[in-house]
Amino acid sequence: MKPSAARIRELARRALEEDGASRDLTAPVVGNRRVRGRIVARQDLVVCGLEVAREVFRLMGARLATRRRDGRWVRRGATVAVVTGPARGVLAAERTALNFLQRLSGIATLTRRFAERARPARLFDTRKTTPGLRDLEKYAVRCGGGHNHRAGLHEGAMVKDNHIAAVGDLEELRGKVWELAAAGRPVAIEARTVEQALLFATFPVRVLLLDNFPLPALRRAVRAVRAVNPSIEIEASGGVTLANVRAVARTGVDRISAGALTHSAPAVDLALEL
Repeated sequence: MKPSAARIRELARRALEEDGASRDLTAPVVGNRRVRGRIVARQDLVVCGLEVAREVFRLMGARLATRRRDGRWVRRGATVAVVTGPARGVLAAERTALNFLQRLSGIATLTRRFAERARPARLFDTRKTTPGLRDLEKYAVRCGGGHNHRAGLHEGAMVKDNHIAAVGDLEELRGKVWELAAAGRPVAIEARTVEQALLFATFPVRVLLLDNFPLPALRRAVRAVRAVNPSIEIEASGGVTLANVRAVARTGVDRISAGALTHSAPAVDLALEL
């Protein structure tokens, strides 16, 4: 789902307040003369964040008319949107609007590159997001062709290595997982070795994460787990990059998760030209 209109308004308002847009000391230079500008892609990219940018300009008395839609691939030089309004409002909103567009389009663009290389495996994001912006960043992942893991700890149980270490006893862990499953909770569990993967494949879990497996071990684990539990979804996680994601997908996993989609996506180059 997209972030709600109320959520977008709040994010835009807070970002403008942070930037001191209503107290712009340079505004008297241009006054309220009417201007028209276009937001231009200076590189090939997947655009994302247009609704947030529109709200940023609206709050400063300007109007953004889009020429593309979120999730669309655009070529360098393309006009993404046209802005009209009083010069002081347009220029006070410029940086905030571009910050949203460049960050979210960067995530969408990187996700598209990962997703194309990951096929036929499905590509998932993680919770490694900017605090306070998770819903926007996960929306950007979807615009890029990726899928969202849980939005937070409240959406599904994920038993990771530190949970396993904290419990300490694998039979006790099995019992806890059965309790979660019996309560109707979707459960994912992380394995660090082939032996763990085979054991956890006998637990009532929906997704088995094979974390930081070297490629040869990942291939062996996928084959072994399929023999034990053909219906379980197998996900590769940890250390996934653009350079290796295609090889990871060829091991036969169903899913691949990559924290890089959100924690390492570079901002794309977009500019406002009056």
